[in-house]
Amino acid sequence: MIRHDALAQLPVRTALPALQEALDGHGVAVLCAPPGTGKTTLVPLALAGLTGPEAPTGPRRVLVAEPRRIAARAAARRMAWLLGEQVGERVGFTVRGERRAGPRTVVEVVTTGVLLQRLQRDPELSGVDAVILDECHERHLDADTAAAFLLDVRATLRPDLRLLAASATTDAAGWSRLLGGDGACDGDGADGGADGPAPVVEAAGVSHPVEVVWAPPERPVRPAHGMRVDPALLGHVAATVRRALRERSGDVLCFLPGVGEIARVAGQLGDVAADGTEVLQVHGRAPAAVQDAVLSGGSGRRVVLATSVAESSLTVPGVRVVVDCGLAREPRTDHARGLSALTTVRASQASARQRAGRAGREAPGTVYRCWSEGEDARLPRFSAPEIKVADLTAFALQAACWGDPDAAGLALLDAPPAGALAAAREVLTAIGAVDADGRVTDRGVRMSRLGLHPRLARALLDGARRVGGRRAAEVVALLSEEPPREYGDDLAAAWRTARRGQDAYGARWRQEARRLASAVAGAGGTRTEPVPEAPHGSDDAAAGLVAALAFPERVARARGAGAFLMASGTGAELGDGSRLRSAPWLAVAVADRPVAAASARVRLAAEIDEDTARTAAGALYAAGEEVRWADGDVVARSVERLGAVELVARPLRSPDPALVREALADGLRREGLGLLRWTDGARALRDRMAFLHRELGGEWPDVSDAALLAGLDTWLDVELGRAKRRADLERVDAGQALARLLPWASGAAVRFDELAPERIEVPSGSRIRVDYGGEQPVLAVKLQELFGWQESPRVADGRVPVLVHLLSPAGRPAAVTADLASFWRDGYRSVRAELRGRYPKHPWPEDPSGAQPTRHTTARLNRRS
Repeated sequence: MIRHDALAQLPVRTALPALQEALDGHGVAVLCAPPGTGKTTLVPLALAGLTGPEAPTGPRRVLVAEPRRIAARAAARRMAWLLGEQVGERVGFTVRGERRAGPRTVVEVVTTGVLLQRLQRDPELSGVDAVILDECHERHLDADTAAAFLLDVRATLRPDLRLLAASATTDAAGWSRLLGGDGACDGDGADGGADGPAPVVEAAGVSHPVEVVWAPPERPVRPAHGMRVDPALLGHVAATVRRALRERSGDVLCFLPGVGEIARVAGQLGDVAADGTEVLQVHGRAPAAVQDAVLSGGSGRRVVLATSVAESSLTVPGVRVVVDCGLAREPRTDHARGLSALTTVRASQASARQRAGRAGREAPGTVYRCWSEGEDARLPRFSAPEIKVADLTAFALQAACWGDPDAAGLALLDAPPAGALAAAREVLTAIGAVDADGRVTDRGVRMSRLGLHPRLARALLDGARRVGGRRAAEVVALLSEEPPREYGDDLAAAWRTARRGQDAYGARWRQEARRLASAVAGAGGTRTEPVPEAPHGSDDAAAGLVAALAFPERVARARGAGAFLMASGTGAELGDGSRLRSAPWLAVAVADRPVAAASARVRLAAEIDEDTARTAAGALYAAGEEVRWADGDVVARSVERLGAVELVARPLRSPDPALVREALADGLRREGLGLLRWTDGARALRDRMAFLHRELGGEWPDVSDAALLAGLDTWLDVELGRAKRRADLERVDAGQALARLLPWASGAAVRFDELAPERIEVPSGSRIRVDYGGEQPVLAVKLQELFGWQESPRVADGRVPVLVHLLSPAGRPAAVTADLASFWRDGYRSVRAELRGRYPKHPWPEDPSGAQPTRHTTARLNRRS
């Protein structure tokens, strides 16, 4: 019997006429409704014609897509309760590994992953009249992909298919433009009016005020990084929960980033539980019975510790207080290192509003925020869309199966990053899911239907042929949902623990393993007989092989003291006390790299041998001559590699000269031109050439380090062709090689000594070297050798005066001038007065303009005269 009293209390009912009109007229719409208004429960029932005589004619079959399994089950239970029925009658649900629906079901709640599977199998969604994408503001990758596929279906196959995007807080304008861009017609064949934005229908909610209490820790806590959260923050969160219980009435909903943090805070609330307050843990891994208990309410006071699954879709009865730790988990991918994992980030302002709203769903409430009001303004406005930060391998396979490998034709709010999509395509090509042109293969289609990440699908299909379908399915089930940390870092040991375990994880693992074993048999994964027991007969060996097949770039070779090098080139380290520290090879299943750490931390791995590594990562195998600059010299070897891991290396006696040449050039680029022999003459030549390039330009070449290193083939070609090692470079006369850059072809080189003379003859007859190393050429000469010289010399066709450094008889600077006439007239007297007494044996005439220039003393000058 329909519970009309409960339906009447749902505020969204007032928006139903406008929503129905929008969908009838346009076929698409955006529904914005605050939490608790009934958008997830009443709207699907109304669209299906199940809410009573005022409902539109029907029944229509409606699919509701939720981002999480817990939300899908909860929504179905709530709708069935409103109809006075059991789940599986007119309202049902389907999530991975569980389906409760029957022939009478007209409203089916599914996860977005299940919806994608159905679209791939039946793009027309035969028999479905409307699809609701709930909580679209969360911007999960599967939801964005499903929306794009559905818009494609409406544009090409099913213009009658109604599509509704629903959310409490969303980019309504963006979704309106996206949904309204297909120009489809409605189900009656009339113009749907979808040329332009889709209608946006807003439903007012019953707004209960929520008081904000700022509750930052008294002492600074370390910022979260990777999966690590400062224990001091978790202690503060537990203390804030106790404070909330003292200061406010009602149940407390506490938001934490992950399962581990929930368990640790629950452990710190033992005193609360001892006083009679029930402490419950809600997350995606929680048993269905626990989830049901949380969502059905309780007789006593409760503290519900939850991840972001409780932000939306779910109403937790009795909650009047929210404690928000301010953290969330988001996917991140390090393409350079081949590491994908969840990472802990600051929750966005939008997420904080969603969380706070949970306190005001049923009555006025309070939110305790474990950060300061000043910090709040610095939080990001919205969470990053998954398509911008996540691993896109599964998305790329979905797009390829849809017939659009580049995703260029998909209507998406945000385009996938080109680099991430290219990396995903490389993975799919390596595992045989797509061909060289990106088109999906038959194998790729089988992978896509397993309900797994493509890497795990590859491990399941290929592993089944080697170790048997059941064992491969059990290991992949471990990899698809990481075991609890208390299971340890040894994958094979964790497998044995799960087999005998009676905990919630063990139950979920067994259910998923059965599903996968059935799926791989149906996908043709065991058509080839398994390999006999050796070498993958034991469970330990089977676990290692399957993990290596899933993550071939993470096979890792030991390099001592618990340190390993992965095929991707990233270092990896095991924790102290790990049984795996003595393993020669590892298949790393889970690893993360802390901020500023050089190596990744291994969270879950299995011991393997080299043969297994070669088998699983065969696509990364390479053999050939390796000639490179290393440790300050040319190293020539014949090398076999598995990615970055060196398997075998032998000295190469006759390396390819071209490779040697490139290695030498690389050495010069790394260590600089100082590897060559630079005599004083070579340095002077370079300075003169640099001077002419600076002053005259044109055909006079640039001889800076950057230019010379960029043009090694132009001036050092002969020497690089003859050299074989560093010692050969050290014998190269850099000046002789550099002279090749002079403009010989134009003939200008013959004027080189004229334009930038190496030496200049002074009045005494001496030929003095000019220093071109500074900004202006310098002639350093003893003052007595310039008597009678009235004009400073000039170079570069007379454009540049030479700066004369006048030296004392001891060779020390006495004066600097570029105008000798002015010096003799104005500066000479003071220099003469200062130095004549110090150097009495040298001439100091009163009138230097008529004196005889000399480089000798007065006595010697007299003897010569």
